Amino acid sequence: MRIAIGSDHAGFALKEELKKFLTDLGHTYQDFGASKNDPSDDYPDFAVPVAKAVAEGKFQRGVLFCGSAVGMVIAANKIKGVRAVAANETYTARMSRTDDDTNVLALGGRVVGPELAKDILRVWLDTEFSGEERHRRRLRKIAQLEGD
Repeated sequence: MRIAIGSDHAGFALKEELKKFLTDLGHTYQDFGASKNDPSDDYPDFAVPVAKAVAEGKFQRGVLFCGSAVGMVIAANKIKGVRAVAANETYTARMSRTDDDTNVLALGGRVVGPELAKDILRVWLDTEFSGEERHRRRLRKIAQLEGD
């Protein structure tokens, strides 16, 4: 799977640690930054390019990293076609895929450690959308809110 990734300074270390993990799982990724730990950077500057790349179909999924995961999710969800989730445990990661067909995951570098982050990421990447009609109906309603 092709994955777009990005982080601000607060998620930088976790992003760097999970790059090898993505490769080990057999995925390819493009890093949209940050390229260094710079406390003056702003999470929308990394969330938006990743979210746009996913929404445009250039990547199948996106993974964002910041301190709490919240800012990245807020910014990413402003992009039409993106359904981003902040997951701090595997249940949310799994359900966000089966029920909501999320295409962007955000992880909080100040909230989850590397091993838990790997578990969350693996579950999220391996879980398919159920395709059940009730979930499709709900996603159509979200798309209508976006003007589709």
